[in-house]
This record gives sequence, structure tokens and C-alpha cells, in this order.
Amino acid sequence: MGKRYSLDMTNGPFLKKILIFSVPLMLTGLLQLAYNTADVVVVGRFVGKEALAAVGSTGSLVNLFLNVFLGLSMGSGVMVARHIGEKNEKTVHECVHTAMLLSIICGVVVGILGFFASSAMLRLMNAPEDVIDLASLYLKIYFLGSPGLLAYNFGASIVRSTGDTKRPLYILTFSGLINVALNLILIIVFKLGVSGVAIATIVSQYVSAILIIIYLSRMPNACRLIFKKLKFNKTELKTILRLGLPAGIQNSLFSVSNVIIQSTVNSFGSVAMAGIAAGSNYDSYVYTCTNAVAQTTMTFSSQNMGAKKYSNIGRVYRHCLIITTVIGVGMGALGCVFGNQIVGLFSDDPEVVAIGADRLLLVMPFYFFCSLMDVAASQIRGMGKSFEPMIVSLLGACGIRIFWIYFILPLNKTLTNLYWAYPVSWAVTFFVQFLLYFILKNKMKRQGIFADEVI
Repeated sequence: MGKRYSLDMTNGPFLKKILIFSVPLMLTGLLQLAYNTADVVVVGRFVGKEALAAVGSTGSLVNLFLNVFLGLSMGSGVMVARHIGEKNEKTVHECVHTAMLLSIICGVVVGILGFFASSAMLRLMNAPEDVIDLASLYLKIYFLGSPGLLAYNFGASIVRSTGDTKRPLYILTFSGLINVALNLILIIVFKLGVSGVAIATIVSQYVSAILIIIYLSRMPNACRLIFKKLKFNKTELKTILRLGLPAGIQNSLFSVSNVIIQSTVNSFGSVAMAGIAAGSNYDSYVYTCTNAVAQTTMTFSSQNMGAKKYSNIGRVYRHCLIITTVIGVGMGALGCVFGNQIVGLFSDDPEVVAIGADRLLLVMPFYFFCSLMDVAASQIRGMGKSFEPMIVSLLGACGIRIFWIYFILPLNKTLTNLYWAYPVSWAVTFFVQFLLYFILKNKMKRQGIFADEVI
């Protein structure tokens, strides 16, 4: 790894380094979302609102299948960062090869599960008859790209753990341009509709996977990928599972609650589905920017834990909380002010625009709580604790949303009442995660790990 791409995460000043690390990570996520948004825009404009509803409403189901495995990629990155902080090249090498072999196996498993189970899951979610066939077609093709998607995510997580967030950005830029070009060709020229969007997506996923693997195979350090050395190291696999599986389960629990919410949305009809799908695309942009900060605090904290520079942990956390609050509040305000224009990018149907804009107006003022919630959970994972934030998310965000759907929503079954499930669950979960950080930190202090600091 060249020095111009590496980053020393164990010595200050941290604010500048956090921004250097997180901004390319934000841009990577925003580019990925821009390409996904292009899918939805092209479908909504050139195919119709049924196709828009079909593509836009599948996100929660896709996440339900993928998030457990994406959590493992997160665990892989945390452990590689920890070993880099320890300056232990042997364990870095073993962790990299364990992680990449795991990505291949996980990609095949999720691809098979998603392909065969998607139709049944859509019916369980009460997808309307005018949408279900298109949504099922989209998902079946999409899940064929799972091996490429997971190989890229595991590989990019490893690269970022070294402090290099630029290479994954470059790779995603190139593969995303391919996605957009194929979208236009397959939908406008060849009239493939929903299937064209899915085909363009999986081609770009395999391109990004190939490129990240090529880069890993050429890295001049312990992170270099050597195909003949792909094998599981039991210790590293156990640690990746210990850290990554709870994170993946937590994300999937969010997806379960979102699937339940999506099922409720589906009962309002395809117009509501299209409006909420269009409006929630903006949520994804805010989340991507703030989640980049969450990944930053996790990676920085993990390296400092490995380097035994425990006094840096609170400094990193403090900076990341401030940054994510500024982003969440700022982008939330933009979503409120320009709601009609944002939703109008996806559809010119007045009903669709009105539903999507109303959702943004209610949800966006409180979105910064979601941002803070993610940073708090990621900070704890960077400290090597993954089970505790999973339990908090299970009882907090997911439990509250499910309770809301089954006990609060029936009292006034409107979309507005449904939307309130999000800010309430975010706020409660953040405050509990924030408290959990101090509980764990004080426990580590008693063990002689943490030095005294403000936060």
C-alpha cells in the first residue's frame, strides 16, 4: 500500500484524518446510491409507476437477505484494522484470506436463497397483484449478482481498514458508470424494463468485484490476496463471526421491521408504494453520508484498540458525533424544504409526489437521531463489543417499530401515523446506545484499559 493512500489512525490530530477517511467513503456511498437512483428514475420515467413501485419496494427485502452477510464484511474490516494496529502481519494475512473465502461462500448462499425465496416473501409482504410479478422478476435477477456484491464489500472493507478509502471510490465510480450506461441501453433502446435494470446492476456488481480483487492481489503488504492461500483460519473466522454476525443480525432485524412496515405500506396500494419508494430514496442519501462517519469511528477505534492507544477512543467518538449531527441536521432540513422537487425527480404523478413529500416533511427533522444511533453502535463495535449493540437494536429500534405497527397504527391507520414509527425508534435506540458506551467504557476502566477522558 503506497503512502499516499495509507492513513495513520493512531496519532492525532483526528478531526482532519476523520474527514480525510470519511469523505471518500461518503462519496463512494453517494455514487452507489446515485446509480441506484438512476435505476429508479429511468424505470419511473420510461416504464411506469407499477415498475417504479416494483423496483423501489424491494429494498427492505434485499436488505433482509444481505445484511447478515454484509455484517460479516464489517467484522472482517474491524479485525484487519485491529491487526494492523497491533502491527501483526501474520494475523493480517490470515484474516484477509479467511474473509475473502467467506465472501465467496456467503455470496453463493445468499444468491440461492434470494432467488428461490423472493416470490414467496413478496406475497407474505402483501405486494399488490399489479406489482408482484415485476418485483419478483427484478429480485430473481438481482440476487444472481450476490457473489459479486459480497466479494466487493468484503474486499473494500479490507482496503478501507488500511486507511485507504479512495481506491474503493475509484472502482465504484467506474462500475457505476457502466451501470448507468447499461440502464439507458437496456431500458430505452432494448425495452427490457425491470429486467434491464436488474441486469445492469449485476453486471456492475461483478465488475466492481473483479477490480477490488485485482487490487487486493497486487497490494505490497500483508493485505495482499494470494488465491492459492485462500483458506479458513479458525481463530480469525471465529473472531469475524463474533464481531460481524451480531452486526449483521442487527441490520437484518432492522430489515425485518422495515419489511413489516413495507407490508403495511403495500396495503395502501401501488400509488402509496411508489410515493414512499421515491421519498425514501432521499433517506438513503442522508444515511449514506452519516453511515460513512459511523464506519470511520469503528475503523479508527479498532486500530487504536489494537495499538493499545485507548485514550484516543473518546476523542474519535466525540469528533464523529459532532460531524454526523451536522450532516444529519443539514441534510434533514434540505429534505423538508425541497421535498416536492426531490420526489418529483422520480415521478410526475401528483399523488405519488404528494405522498413522498409528506413523508419527507415528517421524517427528515428527526433523521439526525438515526445518524447518531449508527455512530454510537459502530463506536461500541470498534471497541470489540458487537453483541450488546445488537441487543439494544433488537429491543429498541426493531421492537418499537413492530409494537407501533401492531398496537399504535391500528388506532389511526394512516400513512402519517405509520411514519412516526421511524423517529420514535431512532431516538430511543440512540439514547440507550449512548448510555451503553459509557457503561462499557467504565467497565474497561475498572479493568485498567481506558484512561480518564471527557467522553
